[in-house]
Amino acid sequence: MDNITPHASGQKWNAGHYAENAHFVPQLGHDVVKLLSPQPGQRILDLGCGDGALTERLVQLGADVLGVDSSEDMVDATRKRGINARVVDAHELPFDHEFDAVFSNAALHWMLDPQAVLAGVKRALKPGGRFVAEFGGHGNVAAICTALIASLQFRGISARGRHPWYFPTTEEYASILQTVGFKVDTIELIPRPTPLPTGMAGWLETFANPFLSGLEEDLRHSIIDNTLMLLSHSLNDGQGNWTADYVRLRVSAHA
Repeated sequence: MDNITPHASGQKWNAGHYAENAHFVPQLGHDVVKLLSPQPGQRILDLGCGDGALTERLVQLGADVLGVDSSEDMVDATRKRGINARVVDAHELPFDHEFDAVFSNAALHWMLDPQAVLAGVKRALKPGGRFVAEFGGHGNVAAICTALIASLQFRGISARGRHPWYFPTTEEYASILQTVGFKVDTIELIPRPTPLPTGMAGWLETFANPFLSGLEEDLRHSIIDNTLMLLSHSLNDGQGNWTADYVRLRVSAHA
């Protein structure tokens, strides 16, 4: 996955690192679960289920849930929770009118062909089925991306093709939803400065691999150190506490 393509960002997922450095991600997903409001017996697809922490919440609420993720390591972690999960490329969803709802938290920004993804989501839903999601929206981690790109350029490395994320505006995403046949119920951008339990270094270790893909280890460390220095002025409170400049796009639509 080192080559940057529309379906592969260069990101390598490690379920252990994710649980250590990013356990706040499923914790912050409870509001979007409330928006979904899953009912007992409903068939729900969790798109980009990660390690299954939030999928487990849907199961506890009585839904019949299938988790899908592109990472085999994450799917294994989900299965260890006793949840039905499969390795699936979200750009090529194989489902046909099977689900009452499709749910996704903190995953869609990794999927760089949103129209292909949303067409598959629409096809996976029963008539009238719901799509509820939250992910990185316009302006998400802007300071972090700027610092990473500046640190690469300082070392004479082009950042071209290394940015792994899709962070749309509400207007852009609503337009794609409507193009594939959805009716948008609600869509909004939510600024959410997010404390990082293991600091910015832990966040970069977990999420920033595509920016550093193919680089020698000492060069990777140098770029991360420079990134931390640049960010310390804006995202560190001086007491060693780091915050990520998150902006989330939250959407509810129906087929």
